[in-house]
Amino acid sequence: MYNQIAQNKRNTWFILILFISFFMAVGYGYGYVYTQNKEQSVGFLGIFGIVAIIYAMISYFSAGKITLAIAHAKEIQKQDNPMLYRTIENLSIATGVPMPKIYIIDDTALNAFATGRDPNHASVAITKGLLDQLDKSELEGVMAHELSHVQNYDIRLQSLTVALIGLIALVSDMFLRSMFYGGSRRRDSKQGGGIVILIGFALALLSPVIAKLMHLAISRQREFLADASGAMITRYPEGLARALEKIKADKEPLEVANKATAHMYIENPLRNEQGMKWLNSLFSTHPDTDERIARLRGMSN
Repeated sequence: MYNQIAQNKRNTWFILILFISFFMAVGYGYGYVYTQNKEQSVGFLGIFGIVAIIYAMISYFSAGKITLAIAHAKEIQKQDNPMLYRTIENLSIATGVPMPKIYIIDDTALNAFATGRDPNHASVAITKGLLDQLDKSELEGVMAHELSHVQNYDIRLQSLTVALIGLIALVSDMFLRSMFYGGSRRRDSKQGGGIVILIGFALALLSPVIAKLMHLAISRQREFLADASGAMITRYPEGLARALEKIKADKEPLEVANKATAHMYIENPLRNEQGMKWLNSLFSTHPDTDERIARLRGMSN
Protein backbone atom coordinates (compact mmCIF):
# COMPACT_ATOMS: atom_id res chain seq x y z
CA MET A 1 0.00 0.00 0.00
CA TYR A 2 2.76 2.45 0.97
CA ASN A 3 4.75 1.53 -2.16
CA GLN A 4 1.78 2.30 -4.41
CA ILE A 5 1.22 5.69 -2.76
CA ALA A 6 4.91 6.57 -3.16
CA GLN A 7 4.89 5.49 -6.81
CA ASN A 8 1.77 7.54 -7.59
CA LYS A 9 3.30 10.62 -5.96
CA ARG A 10 6.49 10.24 -8.02
CA ASN A 11 4.51 9.81 -11.25
CA THR A 12 2.32 12.81 -10.49
CA TRP A 13 5.26 15.12 -9.78
CA PHE A 14 6.97 13.94 -12.97
CA ILE A 15 3.87 14.77 -15.02
CA LEU A 16 3.44 18.14 -13.29
CA ILE A 17 7.09 19.10 -13.93
CA LEU A 18 6.62 18.09 -17.55
CA PHE A 19 3.49 20.24 -17.72
CA ILE A 20 5.28 23.31 -16.33
CA SER A 21 8.25 22.77 -18.66
CA PHE A 22 5.89 22.56 -21.61
CA PHE A 23 4.19 25.79 -20.56
CA MET A 24 7.56 27.55 -20.38
CA ALA A 25 8.44 26.27 -23.86
CA VAL A 26 5.14 27.55 -25.24
CA GLY A 27 5.71 30.99 -23.72
CA TYR A 28 9.28 31.25 -24.98
CA GLY A 29 8.27 29.99 -28.43
CA TYR A 30 5.55 32.58 -28.67
CA GLY A 31 7.92 35.35 -27.62
CA TYR A 32 10.59 34.30 -30.10
CA VAL A 33 8.23 34.03 -33.07
CA TYR A 34 6.60 37.32 -32.17
CA THR A 35 9.77 39.37 -31.51
CA GLN A 36 12.45 37.45 -33.43
CA ASN A 37 14.74 38.25 -30.49
CA LYS A 38 15.92 35.75 -27.85
CA GLU A 39 16.38 38.33 -25.08
CA GLN A 40 12.95 39.82 -25.64
CA SER A 41 11.48 36.32 -25.69
CA VAL A 42 12.66 35.80 -22.14
CA GLY A 43 10.89 39.03 -21.21
CA PHE A 44 7.64 37.64 -22.54
CA LEU A 45 7.88 34.85 -19.96
CA GLY A 46 7.67 37.48 -17.21
CA ILE A 47 4.47 38.90 -18.67
CA PHE A 48 2.95 35.46 -18.98
CA GLY A 49 4.06 34.68 -15.43
CA ILE A 50 2.12 37.66 -14.05
CA VAL A 51 -0.98 36.62 -15.98
CA ALA A 52 -0.55 33.05 -14.72
CA ILE A 53 -0.37 34.20 -11.09
CA ILE A 54 -3.51 36.32 -11.41
CA TYR A 55 -5.39 33.52 -13.15
CA ALA A 56 -4.20 30.91 -10.64
CA MET A 57 -5.21 33.11 -7.68
CA ILE A 58 -8.72 33.52 -9.07
CA SER A 59 -8.98 29.76 -9.56
CA TYR A 60 -7.43 29.09 -6.16
CA PHE A 61 -9.98 31.12 -4.19
CA SER A 62 -13.13 30.56 -6.24
CA ALA A 63 -12.91 27.06 -7.77
CA GLY A 64 -14.51 25.28 -4.81
CA LYS A 65 -17.50 27.58 -4.53
CA ILE A 66 -18.05 27.53 -8.27
CA THR A 67 -17.96 23.72 -8.41
CA LEU A 68 -20.48 23.39 -5.57
CA ALA A 69 -22.77 25.94 -7.18
CA ILE A 70 -22.65 24.14 -10.54
CA ALA A 71 -23.52 20.86 -8.78
CA HIS A 72 -26.47 22.50 -6.96
CA ALA A 73 -25.04 21.03 -3.75
CA LYS A 74 -26.75 21.84 -0.46
CA GLU A 75 -24.80 22.04 2.78
CA ILE A 76 -26.03 19.87 5.64
CA GLN A 77 -25.47 19.81 9.38
CA LYS A 78 -25.16 16.88 11.79
CA GLN A 79 -28.89 16.73 12.52
CA ASP A 80 -29.69 16.46 8.80
CA ASN A 81 -27.80 13.15 8.36
CA PRO A 82 -26.10 11.94 11.56
CA MET A 83 -24.64 8.78 9.96
CA LEU A 84 -22.92 10.64 7.13
CA TYR A 85 -21.70 13.36 9.50
CA ARG A 86 -20.24 10.88 12.01
CA THR A 87 -18.58 8.87 9.23
CA ILE A 88 -16.78 11.93 7.86
CA GLU A 89 -16.01 13.21 11.35
CA ASN A 90 -14.33 9.92 12.34
CA LEU A 91 -12.38 9.75 9.09
CA SER A 92 -11.26 13.37 9.50
CA ILE A 93 -9.83 12.48 12.90
CA ALA A 94 -8.09 9.43 11.40
CA THR A 95 -6.54 11.46 8.57
CA GLY A 96 -5.66 14.43 10.75
CA VAL A 97 -7.45 16.97 8.54
CA PRO A 98 -10.02 19.53 9.73
CA MET A 99 -13.66 18.57 9.44
CA PRO A 100 -14.79 19.62 5.94
CA LYS A 101 -18.16 21.08 5.09
CA ILE A 102 -20.61 18.41 3.93
CA TYR A 103 -22.90 18.76 0.93
CA ILE A 104 -25.56 16.55 -0.64
CA ILE A 105 -26.47 16.70 -4.34
CA ASP A 106 -30.13 15.92 -4.95
CA ASP A 107 -29.58 13.48 -7.82
CA THR A 108 -30.14 9.73 -8.13
CA ALA A 109 -26.85 9.19 -10.03
CA LEU A 110 -24.03 7.63 -8.00
CA ASN A 111 -21.07 9.96 -7.43
CA ALA A 112 -19.13 12.14 -5.00
CA PHE A 113 -16.32 14.72 -5.02
CA ALA A 114 -14.11 16.91 -2.83
CA THR A 115 -13.22 20.52 -3.48
CA GLY A 116 -11.68 23.59 -1.86
CA ARG A 117 -8.32 25.34 -1.84
CA ASP A 118 -6.72 23.53 1.13
CA PRO A 119 -7.66 21.24 4.06
CA ASN A 120 -8.81 24.22 6.11
CA HIS A 121 -11.26 25.29 3.39
CA ALA A 122 -12.42 21.93 2.06
CA SER A 123 -15.83 20.51 1.24
CA VAL A 124 -17.04 17.03 0.33
CA ALA A 125 -20.21 16.33 -1.62
CA ILE A 126 -22.12 13.12 -2.30
CA THR A 127 -25.19 12.48 -4.41
CA LYS A 128 -28.35 11.31 -2.70
CA GLY A 129 -28.35 8.29 -5.00
CA LEU A 130 -24.93 7.14 -3.86
CA LEU A 131 -25.71 7.80 -0.21
CA ASP A 132 -28.81 5.59 -0.46
CA GLN A 133 -26.96 2.74 -2.20
CA LEU A 134 -23.89 2.31 0.03
CA ASP A 135 -23.52 0.28 3.19
CA LYS A 136 -21.38 1.50 6.09
CA SER A 137 -18.02 0.11 4.88
CA GLU A 138 -18.62 1.31 1.31
CA LEU A 139 -19.54 4.80 2.50
CA GLU A 140 -16.39 4.88 4.61
CA GLY A 141 -14.36 3.84 1.55
CA VAL A 142 -15.80 6.61 -0.65
CA MET A 143 -15.47 9.30 2.00
CA ALA A 144 -11.91 8.19 2.83
CA HIS A 145 -11.10 8.50 -0.88
CA GLU A 146 -12.45 12.05 -0.95
CA LEU A 147 -10.69 13.04 2.26
CA SER A 148 -7.48 11.67 0.76
CA HIS A 149 -7.89 14.22 -2.04
CA VAL A 150 -8.05 16.86 0.69
CA GLN A 151 -5.13 15.42 2.69
CA ASN A 152 -2.93 15.06 -0.41
CA TYR A 153 -3.77 18.60 -1.61
CA ASP A 154 -5.26 17.23 -4.82
CA ILE A 155 -7.94 19.92 -4.61
CA ARG A 156 -5.23 22.60 -4.85
CA LEU A 157 -3.29 20.75 -7.56
CA GLN A 158 -6.38 20.43 -9.74
CA SER A 159 -7.13 24.14 -9.46
CA LEU A 160 -3.57 25.09 -10.40
CA THR A 161 -3.39 22.74 -13.40
CA VAL A 162 -6.73 24.03 -14.67
CA ALA A 163 -5.29 27.56 -14.39
CA LEU A 164 -2.22 26.51 -16.39
CA ILE A 165 -4.42 25.03 -19.11
CA GLY A 166 -6.36 28.27 -19.31
CA LEU A 167 -3.16 30.26 -19.61
CA ILE A 168 -1.76 28.04 -22.37
CA ALA A 169 -5.05 28.38 -24.26
CA LEU A 170 -4.73 32.17 -23.89
CA VAL A 171 -1.14 32.13 -25.21
CA SER A 172 -2.22 29.98 -28.14
CA ASP A 173 -5.04 32.36 -29.02
CA MET A 174 -2.72 35.38 -28.78
CA PHE A 175 -0.20 33.76 -31.12
CA LEU A 176 -2.80 32.77 -33.71
CA ARG A 177 -4.22 36.28 -33.71
CA SER A 178 -0.77 37.78 -34.13
CA MET A 179 -0.20 35.54 -37.15
CA PHE A 180 -3.23 36.96 -38.93
CA TYR A 181 -2.95 40.57 -37.78
CA GLY A 182 0.32 42.33 -38.39
CA GLY A 183 2.22 39.12 -39.08
CA SER A 184 3.70 40.20 -42.43
CA ARG A 185 6.64 41.95 -40.76
CA ARG A 186 7.64 38.75 -38.95
CA ARG A 187 7.25 36.65 -42.07
CA ASP A 188 9.64 39.02 -43.90
CA SER A 189 12.19 38.92 -41.09
CA LYS A 190 15.51 37.36 -42.03
CA GLN A 191 15.98 36.13 -38.48
CA GLY A 192 12.70 34.28 -38.24
CA GLY A 193 12.20 32.49 -41.49
CA GLY A 194 9.31 30.35 -42.65
CA ILE A 195 10.35 27.29 -40.65
CA VAL A 196 10.19 29.13 -37.32
CA ILE A 197 6.80 30.54 -38.23
CA LEU A 198 5.48 27.11 -39.15
CA ILE A 199 6.79 25.58 -35.91
CA GLY A 200 5.24 28.37 -33.89
CA PHE A 201 1.94 28.02 -35.73
CA ALA A 202 1.86 24.26 -35.09
CA LEU A 203 2.75 24.82 -31.44
CA ALA A 204 -0.09 27.30 -31.05
CA LEU A 205 -2.57 24.83 -32.52
CA LEU A 206 -1.40 21.77 -30.58
CA SER A 207 -0.41 23.25 -27.23
CA PRO A 208 -3.95 23.41 -25.74
CA VAL A 209 -4.55 19.77 -26.69
CA ILE A 210 -1.20 18.65 -25.24
CA ALA A 211 -1.81 20.67 -22.08
CA LYS A 212 -5.23 19.09 -21.67
CA LEU A 213 -3.75 15.59 -22.07
CA MET A 214 -1.19 16.38 -19.36
CA HIS A 215 -3.95 17.58 -17.06
CA LEU A 216 -5.95 14.40 -17.62
CA ALA A 217 -2.86 12.31 -16.88
CA ILE A 218 -2.40 14.19 -13.59
CA SER A 219 -6.07 13.66 -12.76
CA ARG A 220 -5.83 9.91 -13.36
CA GLN A 221 -2.72 9.60 -11.18
CA ARG A 222 -4.41 11.47 -8.34
CA GLU A 223 -7.35 9.03 -8.46
CA PHE A 224 -5.01 6.06 -8.03
CA LEU A 225 -3.32 7.86 -5.15
CA ALA A 226 -6.63 8.69 -3.45
CA ASP A 227 -7.75 5.05 -3.78
CA ALA A 228 -4.56 3.83 -2.11
CA SER A 229 -4.62 6.53 0.58
CA GLY A 230 -8.30 5.91 1.31
CA ALA A 231 -7.67 2.19 1.69
CA MET A 232 -4.83 2.96 4.08
CA ILE A 233 -7.16 5.10 6.22
CA THR A 234 -9.95 2.52 6.53
CA ARG A 235 -7.64 -0.52 6.45
CA TYR A 236 -10.36 -2.15 4.34
CA PRO A 237 -9.78 -1.77 0.57
CA GLU A 238 -12.75 -4.03 -0.19
CA GLY A 239 -15.18 -1.34 0.98
CA LEU A 240 -14.07 1.15 -1.68
CA ALA A 241 -13.77 -1.64 -4.28
CA ARG A 242 -17.42 -2.63 -3.78
CA ALA A 243 -18.49 1.01 -3.88
CA LEU A 244 -16.69 1.49 -7.21
CA GLU A 245 -18.46 -1.60 -8.57
CA LYS A 246 -21.82 -0.06 -7.71
CA ILE A 247 -20.81 3.28 -9.22
CA LYS A 248 -19.61 1.60 -12.41
CA ALA A 249 -22.86 -0.38 -12.74
CA ASP A 250 -24.87 2.84 -12.60
CA LYS A 251 -25.47 4.08 -16.15
CA GLU A 252 -27.27 7.28 -15.21
CA PRO A 253 -25.38 10.50 -16.04
CA LEU A 254 -25.14 13.18 -13.39
CA GLU A 255 -27.24 16.01 -14.81
CA VAL A 256 -25.45 18.81 -12.95
CA ALA A 257 -21.96 17.73 -14.10
CA ASN A 258 -20.14 19.03 -17.17
CA LYS A 259 -16.74 18.66 -18.83
CA ALA A 260 -15.27 21.43 -16.69
CA THR A 261 -16.12 19.68 -13.41
CA ALA A 262 -16.04 15.99 -14.45
CA HIS A 263 -12.48 15.47 -13.21
CA MET A 264 -13.53 16.38 -9.64
CA TYR A 265 -15.79 13.35 -9.15
CA ILE A 266 -14.80 9.91 -7.91
CA GLU A 267 -15.91 8.49 -11.28
CA ASN A 268 -16.66 10.09 -14.65
CA PRO A 269 -20.18 11.52 -14.16
CA LEU A 270 -20.98 12.07 -17.85
CA ARG A 271 -21.43 8.40 -18.85
CA ASN A 272 -21.34 9.17 -22.56
CA GLU A 273 -17.90 8.09 -23.69
CA GLN A 274 -18.01 6.06 -26.88
CA GLY A 275 -15.45 4.79 -29.35
CA MET A 276 -12.18 2.88 -29.13
CA LYS A 277 -11.02 1.89 -25.66
CA TRP A 278 -7.49 3.25 -26.10
CA LEU A 279 -8.83 6.61 -27.27
CA ASN A 280 -11.21 6.82 -24.32
CA SER A 281 -8.40 6.03 -21.90
CA LEU A 282 -6.25 8.78 -23.44
CA PHE A 283 -8.89 11.50 -23.03
CA SER A 284 -10.58 10.18 -19.86
CA THR A 285 -10.47 12.17 -16.64
CA HIS A 286 -10.35 8.92 -14.64
CA PRO A 287 -8.40 5.66 -14.83
CA ASP A 288 -10.20 2.48 -15.82
CA THR A 289 -12.56 1.47 -13.00
CA ASP A 290 -11.77 -2.23 -13.34
CA GLU A 291 -8.08 -1.46 -12.91
CA ARG A 292 -8.82 0.62 -9.80
CA ILE A 293 -10.85 -2.23 -8.32
CA ALA A 294 -8.14 -4.76 -9.15
CA ARG A 295 -5.47 -2.61 -7.47
CA LEU A 296 -7.61 -2.22 -4.35
CA ARG A 297 -8.24 -5.94 -4.08
CA GLY A 298 -4.56 -6.57 -4.70
CA MET A 299 -3.82 -4.62 -1.50
CA SER A 300 -5.85 -7.13 0.50
CA ASN A 301 -3.70 -10.05 -0.65
